[in-house]
Amino acid sequence: MNIKRQTNVLRVFRKIHRLTGIALFVFFFVVAISGILLGWKKHSGGSILPQTQQGSSARLQDWLPLDSLRRSAEEAILTHLPPGTSTVVDRMDVRPEKGVVKVRFEGHYWGVQLDGASGKVLQVAPRRSDWLEAVHDGSIVENWLGISGGYFKLFYTSLLGLALVLFSATGFWLWYGPKVLRRAKRKR
Repeated sequence: MNIKRQTNVLRVFRKIHRLTGIALFVFFFVVAISGILLGWKKHSGGSILPQTQQGSSARLQDWLPLDSLRRSAEEAILTHLPPGTSTVVDRMDVRPEKGVVKVRFEGHYWGVQLDGASGKVLQVAPRRSDWLEAVHDGSIVENWLGISGGYFKLFYTSLLGLALVLFSATGFWLWYGPKVLRRAKRKR
């Protein structure tokens, strides 16, 4: 590759790298910080993700039916949060080894942990990790704007993923290109 062409390639890559970095700086910053916090969620002492409680029985045959547990979780959330709070269950995370069912709701970031055998409420707590995950993957914007179908999240994650690939390629060439250029100049 001749020196003039190599120099032009480096200029173009530097410009692409710089402009993409400027355009997406805030998004990469948000993704990086939320990703770090999500990585630490289980080691945060319960401040990001509530610690899993211990139920009374790990034997599923001792457990109440899921519908009874769901009703207990709905009642628990209504006693801890203001009237009108959503009681629509988004997910029930069954942890037989712990004897616990974790219940998450739509429309807010609170969860209830129940003893699977007795239905006793073990914990009602905010799930900050769910909020962080929504920030991390862009679905929080969909929620705020009322967009359904996951299209914004798909656009957001695709854009940032492709930009990361672009940064990797241009960054590598910005590091390696000058080495090639110096070698070419030495050969002249």
